[in-house]
Amino acid sequence: MTSIEGSLLDAVWSTAEAAEAVGVEPGVIRIWAHRGHLKRINGSGRPLYRAMDVLAAEKATRERARRAYAAA
Repeated sequence: MTSIEGSLLDAVWSTAEAAEAVGVEPGVIRIWAHRGHLKRINGSGRPLYRAMDVLAAEKATRERARRAYAAA
């Protein structure tokens, strides 16, 4: 399970960690990045994303879909 403790301002997540943190499949994270909703922070190698950017993309997607947040 991905830990969201500590400072989310400095946290960096892999695709799998980001997906687990926001409750989506890793493919969704890749789609968000492809559509420009997320920006990779490294130029090559394994994609990494800022935690706050992932959370913001998830929130924006949820708001666009008019879904309510349901804690698991």
